[in-house]
Amino acid sequence: MEKREKIYEGKAKQLFTTDNPDLLVQYFKDEATAFDGKKKGIIEEKGVLNNKISSRIFEMLEKKGVKTHFVERLSDREMLVRKLRIIPVEVVIRNVAAGSLCKRLGIEEGMTLKEPTLEFFYKSDPLGDPMINEYIARAFGWATDAELGQMKEAAFRINSILSEFFSVRGIILVDFKLEFGEHKGEVLLGDEITPDGCRLWDKTTREKMDKDRFRRDLGKVEEAYQEVLRKVME
Repeated sequence: MEKREKIYEGKAKQLFTTDNPDLLVQYFKDEATAFDGKKKGIIEEKGVLNNKISSRIFEMLEKKGVKTHFVERLSDREMLVRKLRIIPVEVVIRNVAAGSLCKRLGIEEGMTLKEPTLEFFYKSDPLGDPMINEYIARAFGWATDAELGQMKEAAFRINSILSEFFSVRGIILVDFKLEFGEHKGEVLLGDEITPDGCRLWDKTTREKMDKDRFRRDLGKVEEAYQEVLRKVME
């Protein structure tokens, strides 16, 4: 397989074409951003850690029957993925109140929700990924009813699998973001599942083990990512 032209660069990753039109190389960077890009920095070896974490989780999800874009991990920073037509609607699943949910509703961080909740956001960096609903997604043609239904069903199933996966490793899955895309008529899970897009707390101490350590200047960011990798590899 030959790595070719760079076709996309985001805040945390780059995508390259290959000699197979159905496959891309996804490269993980060390750059970190927060607050819609207003805060920027470097988390040493984040790309390496996130590639290994995401590869492990995608492999586990595939074994559980969840269809993803993941094919294989190629190197420390690269994974081979299926080329997706990205659906510009991000899904956020919340199990514990944190982040923007607390700000919007004026509630204290840390309250366990009575049931997992799902929110949709329009994938747009310039707009700060605004919150939307299914009616808006359909009205602008960003996703069909069938796609939204598949995304919701997959998201709740992934949440059940990941919550148990992390729990037995001493981690609370507080909330997380998912992105989906279409590949040959199927809706697949794409992007990554890492401490960049998940809130993860230590089950005993409730210490943060994710990018909130960078957002809030809590320190020991690299150590938190390394600990997540150690635990997911158990």
